Amino acid sequence: MTSYRNAQPTIPVVAVPASIKAACSSCSLQELCLPVGLSPSEIEKLDRIISSRQATRRGASLYRTGDPFRNLYAVRAGAFKTVDLSEDGSEKITGFYLSGEILGLDAISTDRQNFSAVALEDSEVCVLPFERLEELLREIPALQHHFHKIMSRDIMRDQGLMLVLAGMKADARLSAFLIGLSQRFANLGYSAMRFRLRMTREEIGSYLGLTLETVSRLFSRFSGEGWIRIDRREIEILDFTALRGIIEVRE
Repeated sequence: MTSYRNAQPTIPVVAVPASIKAACSSCSLQELCLPVGLSPSEIEKLDRIISSRQATRRGASLYRTGDPFRNLYAVRAGAFKTVDLSEDGSEKITGFYLSGEILGLDAISTDRQNFSAVALEDSEVCVLPFERLEELLREIPALQHHFHKIMSRDIMRDQGLMLVLAGMKADARLSAFLIGLSQRFANLGYSAMRFRLRMTREEIGSYLGLTLETVSRLFSRFSGEGWIRIDRREIEILDFTALRGIIEVRE
């Protein structure tokens, strides 16, 4: 079992050359990330505080548990998982982060990273130095308002997971997970019906508190019922009503 608290990544984080650094004003994710509703001059100010973009290879850590908190990271491409270690050394996945979402918000109150962030595939982030971001939040009320909305979204997602794990059986947990992913991909401008899972079935199980065998069995069941179609990691949702019905029965 790999320890994300102490292990060095087998593949290092790679800094993207400044010559290809993209500004917020030209980024396709600007409506999902911090610059929502800002004027061109305000976006330019945000451009100036972004210290760099970083590429993280699949399986490498962007940061690790216990690292000092200095930056937030906006996922520009790819996907990440956040990982905690239990007392017995086993891994527990605490979240998945897709393009346009912000990594590191949980560390604001502790000044230390509470989890390790590991790339699920070759990924790229924009680095937001938090001290400089705080100054800009005080200067630009619209940016501060949107930042609070992002934090609220993260809190709601965490609370939703707690409800899923505490009050639902295995089939309802997986159904809620798939519906949640569908909504997130729709927010990115992709199809809500068909999308690619960035994570393995084992990683889904860790996140939902289920075994790999249970997740595989449920995928087979959902497919056999005609609710979803599976082709390796490609998922097509065929019957949202049936998936929501599983959750409603368990509530």
